[in-house]
Amino acid sequence: MKEKIKSFFEDIVKEMRKVTWPTKAELVESTKIVIVVCIILAGFAYVIDMLINQVIKGIF
Repeated sequence: MKEKIKSFFEDIVKEMRKVTWPTKAELVESTKIVIVVCIILAGFAYVIDMLINQVIKGIF
């Protein structure tokens, strides 16, 4: 059982060495894109919510 656990963690280390980590510049750029998309989607959800709210107020 100990050997299986040891082998498991050795495999994890091997796989992590294969990972291509982003540079700081790539990470900053990706973060900016995520923030902008989140803001756009929040604005879209807000507009849709306001429209649905007005429709419901008009019905009742």
